[in-house]
Amino acid sequence: MSVRVGVLPHRERPTALGLARRAAEWLGAHGATAVLPRTEADLVGLPDLGVDPGGFPAGLDVVISLGGDGTMLRAIDQAYELGVAVLGVNVGQMGYLTEVEPEDLDGALARLLADDYHVEARMMLAVTVRSSGPAGGRWFALNETVLEKARTGHMARLEVGLNGAFFTTYAADALIVATPTGSTAYSFSARGPIVSPRHRCLLLTPVSPHMLFDRALVLDAAEEVGITVTGPFGAAMTVDGRELGLLDPGDVVTCTAADKSARIVSFAPRDFHQILKAKFGLSDR
Repeated sequence: MSVRVGVLPHRERPTALGLARRAAEWLGAHGATAVLPRTEADLVGLPDLGVDPGGFPAGLDVVISLGGDGTMLRAIDQAYELGVAVLGVNVGQMGYLTEVEPEDLDGALARLLADDYHVEARMMLAVTVRSSGPAGGRWFALNETVLEKARTGHMARLEVGLNGAFFTTYAADALIVATPTGSTAYSFSARGPIVSPRHRCLLLTPVSPHMLFDRALVLDAAEEVGITVTGPFGAAMTVDGRELGLLDPGDVVTCTAADKSARIVSFAPRDFHQILKAKFGLSDR
């Protein structure tokens, strides 16, 4: 049975598009089936390999992301609910989530077809939004969801409950609910703690809070964070960098650990602390 591999490149990076074409052709030449979403297939010049974007992950054994961490998050968003594993090829800047550098692509493809890899599980965030606007529904995030001020010069006002009990109302530029994987993303820039991705927890990190309590909270993975928009101007919502739209006063966001984990392809055990050291340029002492 032929291995079916999805290829998802960054649409605006020529290097990523070139690598996507190379990967698709290599896979085809070695007996595998490669598919791309129709737009990406056209961009790389392989329209015959294009499939409807809505059905892209169905029936795939693995998805290859070619880009930076944003492309990796996009790939996981598409593959997660079907349980498809994602391999990241770094064609970006930080590349914190990616496994393979471009010069190692052919070797990585060969190992995929030889089933010579393992899959690392990462906790996902489940986000339920009660709203009549475009953000209403259920969403999943590998990194974080963010509620932020909707107007320049006006703070977001967000009432937070923990496990159904009122905690406090934040007046801040934004409020982040992050996973351990997301602890090195936006939450990190807001001075939240760094958490090993082997851990399971929720992080609640305010951004520029206009209040005495300005610390991040580390919560158990079994706990629930409820956020009600209370300010007069609402709040803008994003999930893993995707803009979902505006929330109105009274809209409610509920965050919990998702029931299942994201699946990320790795070729060797990943030493989180050494990756952290390398990516953030920490020198030996």
